[in-house]
Amino acid sequence: MKRRNFIKKIGLAGAGTFVVPYILPSGRLFAASGVRKANHVVFCMFAGGVRNLESVHKSDGNLMRNTLNGTESISTDILPGMSNLPVPTSSPLQNYGTLFKEFRYNNGPTGHFNGHTVAITGAYTTTDLNLKERPSNPTVFEYYRKHNSPSTTPLNSWWISDTLGPYPALNYSKDSNYGPLYGGNYIQPLSIINYNPNNNSFNGYDLLGSPRVFSSAEANSNVKLKSLLDNNFKTSSISSLDAGPTNNQVDTEKLNTFLNTLLNEAKMGVYNNPWSINTPMNSDMYNIFFAEKVIKEFKPELTIVNMQGIDIGHSNFTQYCDNIRKADFALWHLWQTIQSTPGMANDTVLIVAPEIGRNATPNSIIDSYGRYALDHTSDQSSREIFCLIAGPNNVVKQGQVITTETGESIDIVPTICEILGYYQEIPSSYRNRMGSHLNQAFV
Repeated sequence: MKRRNFIKKIGLAGAGTFVVPYILPSGRLFAASGVRKANHVVFCMFAGGVRNLESVHKSDGNLMRNTLNGTESISTDILPGMSNLPVPTSSPLQNYGTLFKEFRYNNGPTGHFNGHTVAITGAYTTTDLNLKERPSNPTVFEYYRKHNSPSTTPLNSWWISDTLGPYPALNYSKDSNYGPLYGGNYIQPLSIINYNPNNNSFNGYDLLGSPRVFSSAEANSNVKLKSLLDNNFKTSSISSLDAGPTNNQVDTEKLNTFLNTLLNEAKMGVYNNPWSINTPMNSDMYNIFFAEKVIKEFKPELTIVNMQGIDIGHSNFTQYCDNIRKADFALWHLWQTIQSTPGMANDTVLIVAPEIGRNATPNSIIDSYGRYALDHTSDQSSREIFCLIAGPNNVVKQGQVITTETGESIDIVPTICEILGYYQEIPSSYRNRMGSHLNQAFV
């Protein structure tokens, strides 16, 4: 079959409330498991290419006042052009965990897809990736769903991403020992929120961001739901791209209800300004907003979400800084949601890291405020990133700042596997491709 439908046989009636436990292909009902540090991990890629000078080094003032400590406000040379965001109402996230100020993306091209792939697979790629193929190395979703004990359905692992390029392809790899059977569920928020009340239609987006208009008839039926989900996994750009995991009948009904609720709320305008802030929400904020919807509905054990609006830094430095601030606010909002969600509160580790940095020297593009833009072309600065690990005080060391060059992109996946207790279940041939567990952050 060329692709699996993300939602299968939508018209089927419910199948009751009990399902047979998932049996691993090996025939074992449950795999052996290590001791968990926490039962939930949320990994947020503060992506788009974030330079440490504008984040943890704060050379232009504290652009990330919800995440980082520091009494300075945004300095006068960058203040013009900034959005009016709410003032923080709680302690910065840094105080709830360990900050690695000198994290590194050490090998391979400093491109967005390379950076995302490394962060999700735990293995470096030394050449530019083929944007029409899935990763060669298994993703953290596959490791989780194959080796976690007891095995869980796809509802327990979610990839929530921007529409840029082949990001939807990162929910599973082409590795023959893993693959779509072990992929995570995927949602693309921009396919949902763009409801146009003028013509009663949804302006969805395909894999490469091209507009697609759904009719009102589709919007009010399961045909719309299926079209939306199929649209998230168009086959025109990625060879052998399908929706990944097949959800069982009970989970399909849950997904059907959940996604139809999202679509109906979008149609009613519920998402016009769901956080009630005095500035337009950008796509990064909506990615986090829908991650929060998933978290509150399903309480998944593994959630990964990316923010990509910072990539505007190639052409507009002011918007780059402003989008860093919006991503920072969204991150704080995500943390508040986690802590207010029963089952997730005090049992979740939040990991935050950019996929790549940005060049130390600007390019030649000047924005309307006279500020030069920044690329990311493999200079040392484009490899300098940060990593924050926050969580319960009996799990994560609180308020710790590591200022020496410590940790790499490839360390995030083994850290997630260790938190959820199945790292040792992964075959050594795969573990040897990854980095190391970031044990400095944990009690």
